[in-house]
Amino acid sequence: MITKEMLHKELSVGQLSARSGVAVTALHFYEAKGLIKSNRNQGNQRRYPREVLRRVALIKIAQRLGIPLATIHDALHALPDGRAPTAADWKNLSAQWRNDLDERINKLVWLRDQLNGCMGCGCLSMEACPLRNFGDVLGEQGPGAHLLEPSERGKSR
Repeated sequence: MITKEMLHKELSVGQLSARSGVAVTALHFYEAKGLIKSNRNQGNQRRYPREVLRRVALIKIAQRLGIPLATIHDALHALPDGRAPTAADWKNLSAQWRNDLDERINKLVWLRDQLNGCMGCGCLSMEACPLRNFGDVLGEQGPGAHLLEPSERGKSR
């Protein structure tokens, strides 16, 4: 028989890793980034509330969609502490992320379509290549390696 205490028992980092399929190091990283929270027991060991399982699942799904961790962080902080994200929470989050995903999909489709032409010519022209320098916008900046950060220019590789 499952008791009330068993339902509310916190998980060790190893148990959370086993249940979520996420490496312990990744869980520590998520915690360091403020995506999940743990409590400490008397032995100073991490203990995670059970609702963290659902938060970790949400993080993994969002990462699989290509959502940046900073965006995931902001989304999780908009949710109330102390409870697992609900289906309604997910519906709100996914609606927020949908436009960003649609934009990225459109860019990827455009890049894919341009790739065929690029492979056909093989030139990778610094002036005309639609993938490397669309519209020769880099040429307007004058000579030099404009794709490098200013701090990177002049460094040998």
